[in-house]
Amino acid sequence: MAISLKGMSRKELEKLKADVDKALEKAAEEDKKAAMVAAEKAARAHGFSLDELTGATPKRGRKPGAKKASGPKGAPKYANPADKSQTWTGRGRQPAWIKDGLNAGKSLEDFTI
Repeated sequence: MAISLKGMSRKELEKLKADVDKALEKAAEEDKKAAMVAAEKAARAHGFSLDELTGATPKRGRKPGAKKASGPKGAPKYANPADKSQTWTGRGRQPAWIKDGLNAGKSLEDFTI
């Protein structure tokens, strides 16, 4: 498959280069996966796991796209005077009721539990 580069504009050439770079990255990833499968198969054929042979520890943690596990929340430090069920730990974004109170001239200490 021959592509004539002579008649292409600079923009077309840059797009082609970006496409080639992307294709090369994908091909390298596929080659890497194929090599890993072959290495694991060879290790199993001799009664070992690849991790045992390389001394690597199995990967742990979240898989890409997995949701973060919600850990323990901090203890609430502030409460809405109008609705005590609305609390805030003081971490992260300020709730609207805190912002409204601060804009009304109250201090953060007015919301302390």
